[in-house]
Amino acid sequence: MEQIAPYAPRIAARMAGVQASEIRELLKIADQPGVISFGGGIPDPALFPRVRIEAVYADILSDPARAAMALQYSTSEGDPDLRAFIAEGVRAEGYDCRPDNILITNGAQQGLDYLGRLLVDEGAHIMAGWPTYLGALQAFAPNRPRYLPLRSGQNRDAEGLRDAAGSGGVAMAYVVPEFANPTGETMTLADREGLLAMARALDFPVIEDNPYGALRFEGTALPALQALDVGRVGSLDASRVIRLGSFSKVLTPGLRVGWVCAARSVIDRLVLMKQAGDLNCARLNQMAVLDIARGGLGPQIERVRDSYRAKRDAMLAALETAMPAGVGWTRPEGGMFLWLTLPEGMDAARTLPEAIAAGVAYVPGAAFFPDRGTANCMRLSYSLASAPDIAEGIDRLSRVLARHLPG
Repeated sequence: MEQIAPYAPRIAARMAGVQASEIRELLKIADQPGVISFGGGIPDPALFPRVRIEAVYADILSDPARAAMALQYSTSEGDPDLRAFIAEGVRAEGYDCRPDNILITNGAQQGLDYLGRLLVDEGAHIMAGWPTYLGALQAFAPNRPRYLPLRSGQNRDAEGLRDAAGSGGVAMAYVVPEFANPTGETMTLADREGLLAMARALDFPVIEDNPYGALRFEGTALPALQALDVGRVGSLDASRVIRLGSFSKVLTPGLRVGWVCAARSVIDRLVLMKQAGDLNCARLNQMAVLDIARGGLGPQIERVRDSYRAKRDAMLAALETAMPAGVGWTRPEGGMFLWLTLPEGMDAARTLPEAIAAGVAYVPGAAFFPDRGTANCMRLSYSLASAPDIAEGIDRLSRVLARHLPG
């Protein structure tokens, strides 16, 4: 019988460099009995407010007028009441924000996709954390950008950055300032102010991705980059900082409700992209999120914080007990991740198959570097595993790593 060849269309050049997420591929391998996975940045489903979500959907759909609104096409900008609610939350941080400064997106990831297409020409320079969020690298990949590293305490001076970027300048900077994915670190106030000073000197926008900001366990909260910039220029409509937020980490990622907060000139452009893309986000989900939020998010956020704080503490304690000398790690003040650094010469990707065989999984750190040039590191997520599994998983990992330590 003649074998039929699968159809393979010619792919546009801009998509040729887009790769599958290493994390998603890893999860396929790690999702097997007996493997304790620290791989995916996945919220704990035990913390989803399922009963409350079920009640809210029932309430909306039992009201004919609200149901008709929820099930119909909606505006591309997003539900007006939800945008007003988000704007009110931004104002509580000390600077003025109006519903017209807010766009609702299908998760913050859609905002990254839109902003990459809006701001980055092919081959342009992006300044980014080193390492940085893998999903951002994927979102920006179709334009094949070049990256300039943004490291804590090592910010470039404006002239040095201008020389590195060349005649094309810097298209934008991208940062996750609170409990960053993948390192769990928080951007210092000096680094925030330094980045804004460079952005003003070289006239580029700053993307502030903040999905984890509500998950602070300890320490003092720092002002958002957008708040700092608005404080200097006097108005959100004059600010160069574009802020992304999400309900995924405090409620549930399945509803796909995120948002962009920016100058109205930016929002207007993004609305046009939304109209040409998916028209609008599902209004039923937006209304459900709003009803839950109006009922009070405080207890839900505290519940998530308490759980992740205990899991972080369990992982830090296990690392202190089990890890061999020469391995270092970050101590996040919040969020879902920490970062392991191995001795020079080790490669976390090479030890991964052995780790999975031993019953533990992680994400090799090279995936988070635009140049993939750093191999002796890994990301561990503590959000999903139980405290006993965290202790057992770290013990398994430590034994694998000990067999590969130099000397």
